[in-house]
Amino acid sequence: MTASFEIAGTLVGSRLLMGTAGYPNRASLLAALEAGGAEIVTVSVRRISLDGYEGSLMESLGDRFRLLPNTAGCATMRDAILTAELAREALGTNWLKLELIGDPETLYPDVEQLVRTAADLVDKGFAVFPYTNDDPVTARKLADVGCVAVMPLGSLIGSGNGIENPHAIERLCRHSPVPVILDAGIGTASDACLALELGCAAVLVNTAIAKANDPIAMAASLRHAVEAGRLASTAGRIPKRDFAEASSPRLGLIGA
Repeated sequence: MTASFEIAGTLVGSRLLMGTAGYPNRASLLAALEAGGAEIVTVSVRRISLDGYEGSLMESLGDRFRLLPNTAGCATMRDAILTAELAREALGTNWLKLELIGDPETLYPDVEQLVRTAADLVDKGFAVFPYTNDDPVTARKLADVGCVAVMPLGSLIGSGNGIENPHAIERLCRHSPVPVILDAGIGTASDACLALELGCAAVLVNTAIAKANDPIAMAASLRHAVEAGRLASTAGRIPKRDFAEASSPRLGLIGA
């Protein structure tokens, strides 16, 4: 099992965070969450009812998961703050995944607005998890204004292209003073394993599970992948070389 990690003053046992959008049905979602072993799940404030009426998503999730509401779809500071305040009032949590989209085609974050909005929300008492690019300078600014984590994209949201710039993610992880949670682009288990090997504290996965042929099996595979990636990260890989190096010594070789 992966060792727990601390975020926003809370110990979290699972390094796989999961989304709740795009599943074929409610039963599939709940079974996938169980198979993935997720403790933290994201919910889009603009897509769901925040009321816990009978049969609602909120009722189905119950008290089994730590909810991380997000500001998906927001493109302005005003909209993001309004959405955040609505989520806190309705769900009783100050945790917030901050998304502030700057381009509707690529869904890249507007990092200038993102930093300003994050600073405002921190001042308002939110524990902010910002979706950002893979730039370590932006990540540092977000940490400096008080964000509890940074969530860089591996590749475009929903693309399944994995980590397109592993060197940037590794560099960001090495210098970040707060936990790094890879967000966006994961397509399969090996992508999640690589994220942990590069130094990420955790990964957030939605589309790769929800749109898989078998969401439950994919969630289970990702659960094992983050465990393997974390173990590999702590074990330490051998250096890469441009030449061969025999694993057995030449001493005692027959005919030598």
